[in-house]
Order: sequence, then structure tokens, then C-alpha cells
Amino acid sequence: MKRLSIVIALLIISQFSIQVIAQDIPKGWHLLDQIDDHFYGISLNKAYHFLKEHNKQSKQIIVAVLDSGVDTAHEDLKDILWRNPKEIPGNGIDDDGNGYIDDIYGWNFIGGKDGTNLKKCSDERSRIYHRYKADFLNKSIDSSLLTVDQKFNYTIWKKAAAELNFSTDEQTELMYVDITAKAIKRHDKILRKELDQEEYTVETLEKFEPNSKMGKEAKLGYLTCMKILGIESDETNKNTIEQLDEYIDGKKTAFESKEQAPVDYRAQIVKDNYADFTDSHYGNNDVMGPNAMHGTHVTGIIAAKRNNGIGMDGIADNVQVMMVRVVPDGDEYDKDVALGIRYAVDNGAKVINMSFGKSFSPEKPWVDSAIRYAASKDVLILHAAGNDGADNDVKDNFPNPYSQKFKNTADDFLTIGASSDPKISKSIAADFSNFGKENVDFFAPGVKIYSTLPGKNKYGNLQGTSMSTPIVTGLAALIRSYYPELSAVQVKQILVNSVMVPDSTVENIKPGPQHTPIAFASLSKTGGIVNAYYAVSAADLTKPIQVRENSKQNTKLAKIKK
Repeated sequence: MKRLSIVIALLIISQFSIQVIAQDIPKGWHLLDQIDDHFYGISLNKAYHFLKEHNKQSKQIIVAVLDSGVDTAHEDLKDILWRNPKEIPGNGIDDDGNGYIDDIYGWNFIGGKDGTNLKKCSDERSRIYHRYKADFLNKSIDSSLLTVDQKFNYTIWKKAAAELNFSTDEQTELMYVDITAKAIKRHDKILRKELDQEEYTVETLEKFEPNSKMGKEAKLGYLTCMKILGIESDETNKNTIEQLDEYIDGKKTAFESKEQAPVDYRAQIVKDNYADFTDSHYGNNDVMGPNAMHGTHVTGIIAAKRNNGIGMDGIADNVQVMMVRVVPDGDEYDKDVALGIRYAVDNGAKVINMSFGKSFSPEKPWVDSAIRYAASKDVLILHAAGNDGADNDVKDNFPNPYSQKFKNTADDFLTIGASSDPKISKSIAADFSNFGKENVDFFAPGVKIYSTLPGKNKYGNLQGTSMSTPIVTGLAALIRSYYPELSAVQVKQILVNSVMVPDSTVENIKPGPQHTPIAFASLSKTGGIVNAYYAVSAADLTKPIQVRENSKQNTKLAKIKK
């Protein structure tokens, strides 16, 4: 048994992971150049220099972010957020007739019409297990007698049931995390009083000298716990405790979920008919929601206002970002994802960022249809590979581009892994990143990424493939903005063909718990890291092709069936 897999639990399982950083790393290192700056960033400054040298002018485009929500008042984001030109704010009327009232910044598909919001929900595995439990549990099933749909349901039910058999190691890990979290909370209560402030960082605490014995003991205990968990020096007490509580609550619910059906918060709040895809006009216009941390950070990476002298610079300099809220604390629902993609496409998005994922997708045909609808409208989709340190060629990660329904792989879809730098973590690949020679296209920086955070114009570091994906989204938007005549498929191929492939002698460790050396080139289709300079140089040489919308793929909602 691994005595303290707490770091692994938080590093690999959480949506955006935390790790020990060996030294101070420049804010925005992900934008730097390997030759000029000695960091495996994306060479963004060289890309902008190229565009300036060639007198390129940009055309504003729309980028959709399907995520948890966004802080619409943030100083670095308020000027770049999409505003629906056909909607009059606050009049309670669906001015543009799209079925969504007052959708000014986008739409919230996990909200109620009364203005309430879905914050927490169960994992898809538990939902599947209990949905089909009465049909399959303790029954002799002859799969040869099942219909295609029944066979699909039986297969995913068996998989869900198998994954709900939690090991003693997993339960012991949770016990250690729970004990550590309780200790942190005890120390935090004392430290907030000693510091006379509600929020502080590890760095602040290290410089603080408590007067009381109790305060000194609390400081030592708190810092010890932070070192055990590998928390960075700029991480706040509030965020650390929130993440621990979310992780512990989620794991406890998962452990109980085989015997006890998860609470259906969706039925209480959203109140749609989930089984009916044509019941599509639900939700509300609150695109911030109760937890905008993830979506705000992602949005800043893509397009935080450049060269305004505050905060940080996003990647793209002439885009509007549309927020489509589909990601709660827990697994997103396929219906919301599919409708979110369609909403984004119908409202003019040319690039869609999806920094989320799950291992079960019971209504995958709905999502597959939406992805192909986006392709028919010349829209590029970027998706995170996941943070389990797993091989996506072996383990499912949804959404993905392959469709059993359509018997093909979508050509408007990219899957992104997370890279690092040897000066940060002694490896090119981030140790939490999923990988796959067949199912991950390439990597982008995803460790210690500095960006916008919600509440009082904050900034900070997060990491995960959730951060790698918006880096590529920002670059795709940059190309589509400066070279608007290029199609989504052409931009995809430019990104794929222009990666920077690190020298084979550069240190690299296989993601996951084993930490064994492996060639970085073996972890993705291209073996490379996205590079802005190479990409815009390639875009400049690419001849446009005429794109015709395929009306056959513009499937009406009423005809989309599981």
C-alpha cells in the first residue's frame, strides 16, 4: 500500500492539479520561447512579431468556452466578453427569438428558470449504475437477445458496476486526506485570528511570526500539511480548503453510491425532461454561477485583455469570449454539452473550448451529432485529454471525436495533453496528464499557468489539461482572426503539423504514479508541443479552400435519437 497517496489523489484526480515547484517560475512562462527564453512555452511573442512584420490585420471572431462560469466583472475580462448584439439586456424578452431570454454573455444550461443554479451533482458512473440497476442487477442476461440500445446500456452498466468496487487502498487514501483536511482547518482557524485576515497564502504565512505558542504550533502544522500535499506557495487557504472539501465530499459520495442512489439535484433545479433532447430551452442567463474559478481562469488564458498594463495577457488579441455554463462540481451531462455546442455554433462561435471530461457518456450520440453540426458550420473544437495520468488509447475519455453512430472520426476536433518544463518538474510531460499515441494530438503547457481568478480582480496559478486546452484555443482563435479565410480543418492541420518536437535527449517522465522515463514523442500523435510562431508562419503559407456548409449534417433536434 502506498502510505501517502494524498499527492496522487489530488494531483491526478482533481480537475486542476497542484504540485511542488522546484523554483520560482516566471508568470506567463507558457508564452515564452525555448531558444530565446529557455522555457518550453509556445513562442507567442515571436508569433506576434511575425504578424507585425508581415502587416497582418485581424478580424474579430467569437470563441465559446463551455465551462463552470466566468466572472463577468473582472478587470482583465470585461472588455473581451461576448455580448449578444440581438438581445436587449434585462427586459425579460427573448429579443432574438432563439429560445433563451436575456442571453447577454451566453447561456447557463445548468440553471433553473427561477434563477437558481446547479452547483453540485454526482458522477456519471453512479448515475448509470442506478439508472439500469433494476434492469440488470442479479439477473441472468443473454446479450444475444438484447437490442442494440439494450446491449449498449448493459455494457456501460457492467463497466459502471465494476468501477464502483472501491479498494481498501482508495478508502485508506481518503481517510488520510480527510485527516489532513481536518488538521488544516484547525490550524487555519487559529491562523486567521493571529494574522487578523481571512485569506492568506503559504508564502505570506512563511514570513509571518506568531506571538503565541498556539499560533506558532498552528503555523508549523499548517505548513507541514501544505508540504505533504505539495501545495504551491501562492495558493490561498480559502482555495485549498474548498478544493479539499470538494474532493472529500465527492469521494465519500462515490464510495456510498453503489448502495445509495445519488441525489438528483438536476431534477430539483433545472427541471427539464432530461430524456427528451427536444426539451432544449431550459436554464437561465447567469453565466457566472456559484463557482466561476475554473471558467474564469480558462477565459483569461484564451483572451485576457492584452497590453493593458494590468494582470496578465491572454493569447488572442481580437476575440470575444462567449460563456456557456455546462460544468458543475461533478460530471457534466451529455445533453447540456450537446446543446451548449449547438448554442455556441448558432450564435457565431468559430472556436469552442471544452476543458472537461469524464469516463462515461451514456448519451454520446447527442454529443456526436453536435460535434458534427459544428463541423458542418466550420467550427473548431478543442478538448482536454484529462488529468488521470492515464493512456487515452486504453481508457475512455469523453467527449471524443469518434462516433459509432456516424461510423467516423470528426475532423474538427483536437485533444490536448499537458506539458511542463524540466526546470519546473524535471520532465517535459506534466505528471498528471493523460496521453495517447492514437487519441491525443499534441501537448501544450499546463503546469503553473497564471491567469485570471474570480472575485475582486484576482490572478493566480492553476494547472491541468484544462489549462493546456485554452492555450491551444487561444492560438486557434489567433490564427482564425488573422487568417479568417482558412477553414477550421485547415487550422487544425496547421496546429498539428507545426508543433515543436523537443530533442529526444531532454528529460521526460511518463505521466502517472510510476514515474518511469519515456520518450516524449511516444505520448501523442505528433510527439510535440504546440507552437504559435511555427503555426502562424505555416498559416501564412496556407492557401484557403472554399468551405460549403453541409446541410445534411444540420440535423434537426427532433430527429436526434440515442
